[in-house]
Amino acid sequence: MGACSGTAILFMRKRLPPLNPLRAFEATARHLSVSRAAKELNVTPGAVSHQVRALEEALRVKLFRRTAGHLQLTSYGSAYQPAIAAAFDSIAEASALLTRQKTEGDLVVSCVQALASFWLIPRLGGFAERYPDIRLKLVAAEEADPADVDVAIRYGVGPWPGFHAQLWSHMELFPVCSPTLVNQKPLRSVADLAAHTLIHGDEDGNEWQMWLQAARAPTMVGARYLKLSNWHLAIEAAIYGHGITLGDNITTSSLLAEGKLIVPFGGTVPATGAFYIVCRNELRNAATLRAFTDWLNSELMPEKRITAPPPAKKGRKAKSAE
Repeated sequence: MGACSGTAILFMRKRLPPLNPLRAFEATARHLSVSRAAKELNVTPGAVSHQVRALEEALRVKLFRRTAGHLQLTSYGSAYQPAIAAAFDSIAEASALLTRQKTEGDLVVSCVQALASFWLIPRLGGFAERYPDIRLKLVAAEEADPADVDVAIRYGVGPWPGFHAQLWSHMELFPVCSPTLVNQKPLRSVADLAAHTLIHGDEDGNEWQMWLQAARAPTMVGARYLKLSNWHLAIEAAIYGHGITLGDNITTSSLLAEGKLIVPFGGTVPATGAFYIVCRNELRNAATLRAFTDWLNSELMPEKRITAPPPAKKGRKAKSAE
């Protein structure tokens, strides 16, 4: 059956009309004017008419008719035109994709260390394969100045005066820990947090406090605290079983998928900030930057994103596990 299908396809391809008559038909059908089609194709009107007649002879149908001096599609032409137009659109899109893939040059990217280590670096192979001629330099910095790099993925609420900023992704926060930790000491509900170490990746501990309040557990009597200078170190400490920290649906997604971290119980809160793509205004349309932004957005497609647990609706409090 497969062989017959392949033979049929090969036979159909051999019977495809030549490209020039198809181009002449598509342009004439779109403009309903031979002269305008000729101008677009940079040929004479006579050449367009000749190509259209050649196509009609090959198909053995009339594609156009003249009524009161106006060119109109016949029923055959009306049925044929959408498919031919779609085919040329597909060719144009494929050609544009190849052009984008030829984008080349240097691109300096900055982002917070946690995002660089746990989300961006594991995916860089895909970017290099898609854009092999872009020479990427990655700078991991918590507060990099967008003026010092080509593009920065910044966490915050903005604005960044004098720079172009585009929202990349909102974030939901939830507790994460090493799977070995729950085997050593129970962690079945929010109340069990009191017997564990809570790892902070921000100086003031606001995000942990926000989660605890939403979970109706604002105070953790007896709980120990480990304060680290950034979320990268906090996540590393959690991986090594030193306590529980806050993960999010972006930074820790790969670690959750790999089983290095787990979510001991449900309940999420929206982060106080979000990730933004920030660049100098004069670079916003640069080919290398557009390529990088397109790739970042494609990596956030639903089928590639892991969220655990499902985000709670905005305005609702996080629910503790029973």
